[in-house]
Amino acid sequence: MSVSDYTEAEGFPTADRKPYKPWSYDSADAKLYIPRLAAGQDRWFAAALSDQKGKAPSRLGVFAERPQHKRWELVSVVDLDSPELPDIALDRDGYATAVAADGNKQLAAGAALLRTAVLDNFATGGTNTGTKVFAPTKASKRQIEVHDKNGTRFGNQGTTVFAGAANRYEDAYALKTTDGGALILFSHTHTQTDAVAYSGLQINPGKGDRAWLHDVPRTSITYTFVCNDAATVPAKAEPSRLIGYTCARTDASGPPVPSWSDRA
Repeated sequence: MSVSDYTEAEGFPTADRKPYKPWSYDSADAKLYIPRLAAGQDRWFAAALSDQKGKAPSRLGVFAERPQHKRWELVSVVDLDSPELPDIALDRDGYATAVAADGNKQLAAGAALLRTAVLDNFATGGTNTGTKVFAPTKASKRQIEVHDKNGTRFGNQGTTVFAGAANRYEDAYALKTTDGGALILFSHTHTQTDAVAYSGLQINPGKGDRAWLHDVPRTSITYTFVCNDAATVPAKAEPSRLIGYTCARTDASGPPVPSWSDRA
């Protein structure tokens, strides 16, 4: 359960809270990709994880050493759309090769461009860069579908706008693949702002919004989402493939309707 899940659960009455079921993975079936790192480099590795013994991996995780905390931490988890994993290049000792996630001239795209493309999928439906950087995959299509469905759900009574937001999690991790490209894992942050079209209308927060919005009607609501993404990038100038992403709402805010503000 993430911090986002905890926060959302706290907004529900105790009787309505679902029992906590921790997600775990079977270490025996985990497929580890451990890069051979030079002295002084930040230590990390990737793992393809399954929540059931004998089942194909359903998530990609990144574990990184945090010397300041004197421990290793799971810093990124991405839900995969397919159990078919990228072919990571391994040396004769079984180590993976870490490559630069940005500024790498051997790759068709870096983490910064991938992040821009993902944000464009949400903001425009991929019109500007999303569909140019990414080939159509289940993950990229789902992001575009989020834009398309939410953009019209209020009809002429309201609007929904997606936009990029300040991203606290700029670390990106990349492993060389057997075709000379790379698997890149990165994060992005975006907002979704719902607003009424004219005075006299209001947006009633849902049950899942209660922890942030406290059942107070609003004229607009801005939700913030932090997401982890995974993409395979070719070595030549061809589209990349978004193979999975996972988002969690971390905040929601907006001005109350005037009648409620006057009451307060």
